[in-house]
Amino acid sequence: VPLAELSLMNKLIHTSLVESKQHVEILQRDPSSPLFSIKTFEELPLKKELLQGVYMMGFNRPSKIQEQALPLMLAYPPHNLIAQSQSGTGKTAAFVLAMLSRASASEKYPQCLCLAPTYELALQIGQVVRAIGKFCTDIKVNYAVRGNRVLKGTVLEEQIIIGTPGTTLDWCFKQRVLDLTKISLFVLDEADIMIDTQGLSCQSIRIHRRGFPRAELFPCPRALPKSCQVLLFSATYKEPVRAFAERIIPDPIVIKLREEELTLSNIRQYFMVCQSSEERYRALCNLYGSFTIGQVMIFCQTRRLADWLSGKMSQDGHQVAILTAELTVVQRASVIQRFREGKEKVLIATNVCARGIDVQQVTTVVNFGLPMDQDGEPDFETYLHRIGRAGRFGHRGIAFSVVERETVELVHKIEEYFQTTIKQLDPHDMDELEKLAA
Repeated sequence: VPLAELSLMNKLIHTSLVESKQHVEILQRDPSSPLFSIKTFEELPLKKELLQGVYMMGFNRPSKIQEQALPLMLAYPPHNLIAQSQSGTGKTAAFVLAMLSRASASEKYPQCLCLAPTYELALQIGQVVRAIGKFCTDIKVNYAVRGNRVLKGTVLEEQIIIGTPGTTLDWCFKQRVLDLTKISLFVLDEADIMIDTQGLSCQSIRIHRRGFPRAELFPCPRALPKSCQVLLFSATYKEPVRAFAERIIPDPIVIKLREEELTLSNIRQYFMVCQSSEERYRALCNLYGSFTIGQVMIFCQTRRLADWLSGKMSQDGHQVAILTAELTVVQRASVIQRFREGKEKVLIATNVCARGIDVQQVTTVVNFGLPMDQDGEPDFETYLHRIGRAGRFGHRGIAFSVVERETVELVHKIEEYFQTTIKQLDPHDMDELEKLAA
């Protein structure tokens, strides 16, 4: 699944901030320079209209990344900042607050520019701007995205521009309606996706650089002023992101919220051996009948198997949702949200949902067949991400793999690879299942 799609799904389904216990690491050029963190939004230099907007969004207190990042973003003189943290930790709300704080309602021209890698992500950021800025009625937003055409000579009066790199380049240098010399805050969101998506990093750099490598395409190249504050946000901070950031951000402070590492230590693992798909289904029903299951995710290797299993469970009266790659991103997000809200207790998914989707109520994962690569060998990484849905943010979980006899060898290869034990259960031994459930 493309990183941009995963990111958009997470933005669509996160209705509240993730409670992270990960350590926050701050790197700055001058380690002796004092840093400030906050525990309440009232400690920030925010207009009362913005505080109202924050509380209307349901944010009662800053997240871990916001505690450290917001004082830096809103400081005078401005600091350049790189912030890395997982989805759902409040990055978007943080830089939206910065844009709404920096924008002057009395000045009718673009002052804040935010780049996102895709049209859909740009619109999502705009929704957050509208929500938090609900009471800042004089601050307007425009979108430099496909389908939003502007003509040469158009005078933009909106203070905040949110766009994708390609269209924003056109607005700057072909249509010449966006004057970068007046931008006081430049935000790059989802930097790791920009780098992962061919060409976007080059376009982003071209917007930011003092001198443009292909100036002949842009007869009047303009660049961001030296006083412009630059904020870069990314879910990861690996070498490509680091190298990218070094090219465009002078003297940044780096805030890193360590990525949560998936681990098997808090997940009990079991497997059952069956003779056929029908027997695997009966074993699954025995499991479901033995456990008081809150939310369960069942993973299938193919869409065909997922469709078959969904039909069988629905016929037997179970409330089932299904998630496959054929759904649009918005449809997938709707399915996940319904599952999160408990409207369906079972989510059947192909590998589209194996990573990146956080539903904290999930305590049980079932592999209805093990993930395999094209050579028929275990797909270890997908296995880890699948069962990791049951152990998010340090919670304890349980994982069952229901396999046919010819694939038992894959179970042993997984045990050897992860240096772990996967205990075998008899799928027909209801006493053993009930003991396990207890």
